[in-house]
Amino acid sequence: MNTQEYMIALGQQARQAASQMASADTGQKNRALLAMAAALDAARPVLEQANAEDMQAGRAKGLDAAMLDRLELTPARIDNMIEGLHQVAALADPIGGITGMNYRPSGIQVGKMRVPLGVIGIIYESRPNVTAEAASLCIKSGNATILRGGSEALKSNQAIAACIISGLREAGLPETAVQVVATTDREAVGQLISMPDYVDVIVPRGGKGLIERIARDARVPVIKHLDGVCHVYIDKAADKVKAINIALNAKTHRYGTCNTMETLLVHNEQAAAVLPDLAERYQASGVELRGCPDTLKLLPLIKAADESDWSTEYLAPVLAIKVVSSLEEAIQHINQYGSHHTDAIVTESYTDARVFLRAVDSSSVIVNASTRFADGFEYGLGAEIGISTDKIHARGPVGLEGLTSEKYVVLGDGHVRQ
Repeated sequence: MNTQEYMIALGQQARQAASQMASADTGQKNRALLAMAAALDAARPVLEQANAEDMQAGRAKGLDAAMLDRLELTPARIDNMIEGLHQVAALADPIGGITGMNYRPSGIQVGKMRVPLGVIGIIYESRPNVTAEAASLCIKSGNATILRGGSEALKSNQAIAACIISGLREAGLPETAVQVVATTDREAVGQLISMPDYVDVIVPRGGKGLIERIARDARVPVIKHLDGVCHVYIDKAADKVKAINIALNAKTHRYGTCNTMETLLVHNEQAAAVLPDLAERYQASGVELRGCPDTLKLLPLIKAADESDWSTEYLAPVLAIKVVSSLEEAIQHINQYGSHHTDAIVTESYTDARVFLRAVDSSSVIVNASTRFADGFEYGLGAEIGISTDKIHARGPVGLEGLTSEKYVVLGDGHVRQ
């Protein structure tokens, strides 16, 4: 069987499973999720061994530090996978919910019912925990899914997939409701995004090149974001301690994530108070700083930023800093150079916070907290299937509701149109 035939077979099985998943009851789906969590917990030695082999192969291939960080499946990340499954099981089941029922002058009632999307193709790189997160959300939202992880995480993904299949089997759900692509052939991606008969939506998670290719070539709808050029703006009314703690966490908590701050904006009335302290802490963490001319006056030993720095997603210990003269200038800079992902303001001014919330055109806008909170787990979604910066039904972290649609339902009692 060649790659095209293999992917079509996966698609056919997923389509059949999707019809069963759409009618699965909440208890059955929750039993599957909890059984998966138990299987992951029991399989820790297997998961760690598989991941160790992937990590060793990744180092031999020369994967960079950011990629290796995303690839590593630490005990804490296994804990998070298990906790995510429990959280998703505890969430309300959106499927079948009817809202907005209203009587029309004709006497009929019209409303909307939430329904699954169908078959979701998910393409991702490095992070093996995505396998469990994506599977949990697709199962709870009544969808079937085809998961295509990166070749660098193949053994880790297959080990996690075995736990998922075990959970589906225990709950009496079709094992083909979650299928992890077993081939590393790059042609598999091209096939997956070109099967509208079998796949209803594609969710890519990975580097900009991968997402651009999928958005360009896909023949089915795509839920995506391209960049994570995130900002923290320290307002003139900011509390210094909060500002330093938030700006430090937003950059140094993890470097290789899409919600990591890449540009720090500081009001000129705060710059002298916060930048020297921040620079000392950043440099102690090994962060390279690049600043605008006003920043360089306060931090003469750092590098000068150029125009490209304002729109760069470093995914590395590099930070661009710009001093601005007003809230309006900060907002203009974010909307011009940002990626509409996540942006935060640090301020004690209610008015400035409200202006920032309204005017910044991003999928997550945060007041007095780190950009690192822009995450499905932190938002209470249990897990996320990705981040959407498109202005469609799903925007920001995509959880259960983002994997559903709505259909109109009409209730009558022998009504005919006059």
